[in-house]
Amino acid sequence: MGVYAMTGGATGIGASLKEKLRQRGDTVIVVDIKDADIIADLSTADGRVAAQEGVAALAADGLDGFVACAGLPPVARPSLVDKVNYFGAVASIEGVRELVAKKRGAIVAVSSNSAPLPGLNQEHIDTLLSGDEDKACTLVDTLSGHEAYAGSKNSLAKWVRRNAPTYMADGVRLNAIAPGMTRTPMTDQIFEDEELGQAIQDFSQTIPYGGLATPDMIADGILFLLDDAARFVSGVVLFVDGGQDALLRPDQF
Repeated sequence: MGVYAMTGGATGIGASLKEKLRQRGDTVIVVDIKDADIIADLSTADGRVAAQEGVAALAADGLDGFVACAGLPPVARPSLVDKVNYFGAVASIEGVRELVAKKRGAIVAVSSNSAPLPGLNQEHIDTLLSGDEDKACTLVDTLSGHEAYAGSKNSLAKWVRRNAPTYMADGVRLNAIAPGMTRTPMTDQIFEDEELGQAIQDFSQTIPYGGLATPDMIADGILFLLDDAARFVSGVVLFVDGGQDALLRPDQF
């Protein structure tokens, strides 16, 4: 039985993962803006500090694993998407690095299978990766919701790849999961959006599996990356999307 922490455990994929961990006897510390052990807004500097300090207080002996699952959809304000999906995720991971190293555990960041789609703004991605939050947020508010969401997830996956070797040297496995479209309250919100709804529904029809994932399908992929079965896996972006990425990018691996 281990001790795990996660952001974004109130609904959707995070809620499913939380239940799976607890059902097998693990302790789970949840950070979210509601219905959580630690209430914190990851879009703010104060919220990120509160999350880090809260987890440290509840897991002083270390963490077996951490999952950066909190995220906002493309229908949210673009700068808020950047603040939560990228800067909040990176800050939460860096904030627990030493706690996870104590137990030579694993960290999983939740990216998206939309991250490698063409047409993203490269300046936006480069600015995110540079760490300049103010500049990135100013730029992204001139872009579309899709560019904000997919760009933030693209940058997060790249950040994981770039940092995985140094984390591994500390005994911490750092990986990302790239879910495909999953039936969650966030997805329902996107489907109802006047601007993006129809395009996203059309995109969902290309999933070879024949439909959207359920949250437990994605949670099982995260569990694999957290557990000893993946003890030699580091720096991987695991697509769990019913074959959609393979359909769209058959020559990429």
